[in-house]
Amino acid sequence: MMAAAAILGFIWAMATATVGDDLPGPVVTMKTFLSLISDPFYDRGPNDKGIGLQLAASLWRVFRGFAVGTVVAIPLGVLLGANAVTRRILDPIVQVLRPVSPLAWFPIGLVTLKSAPDAAVFVVFITSLWPTVINTAFGVSSIPQSHRNVARVFEFSPATYVRRVMLPHSLPHILVGLRLSLGIAWVVIVAAEMLSGGTGIGFYVWDAWNALDLQRVISAILLIGIVGLLLDRMVSIIARRFEYPEVP
Repeated sequence: MMAAAAILGFIWAMATATVGDDLPGPVVTMKTFLSLISDPFYDRGPNDKGIGLQLAASLWRVFRGFAVGTVVAIPLGVLLGANAVTRRILDPIVQVLRPVSPLAWFPIGLVTLKSAPDAAVFVVFITSLWPTVINTAFGVSSIPQSHRNVARVFEFSPATYVRRVMLPHSLPHILVGLRLSLGIAWVVIVAAEMLSGGTGIGFYVWDAWNALDLQRVISAILLIGIVGLLLDRMVSIIARRFEYPEVP
């Protein structure tokens, strides 16, 4: 981690020396960064909130969209993976919607929900669906035929089949999908909040840019990256705790 930070700092310093004063250097930016995190939760009105409150608002939107997306994505992935008929029906729909740019969904969310912050949550929901859907479908469809035969011979009930066969085999793939979905959700919310305005780290970056305060912009970018890393590590830890042994 320290080596990566040192390399990043070196590249940053070289870029600053090349570009000139337009790009703030690492030393002056780190002073701004430390100033921002020294008092992250102040609230002086709707347009002047600390960076901690901005991050908290963004995280709340991410988790709302991600949670609803997970509830929808896992059953949809099971349908796609478990049944050839539903796969032929639903897969073209998934493949048409999946490549759509995240921000293209923002007007749909705004018209439907009548609220810019909720529209940002809607964008997170839509765009975080696909990695979980695809990985769940792959996990379910790749269950070995020998496992299915054993379940048939022992006349497993649907609940037993899910618990003893489908879940142990599919869970690693589902967790990979959830990890990817959460990462995408965090990326998307920053862009969505630039459109929605209000409180949030995305609007904070946009507001700092409008004020030509690149030190705050870069500080916010660093915080976005750090939070993204922490979210990824959190999901990795949870995944290790809930891994099922492979059914022999």
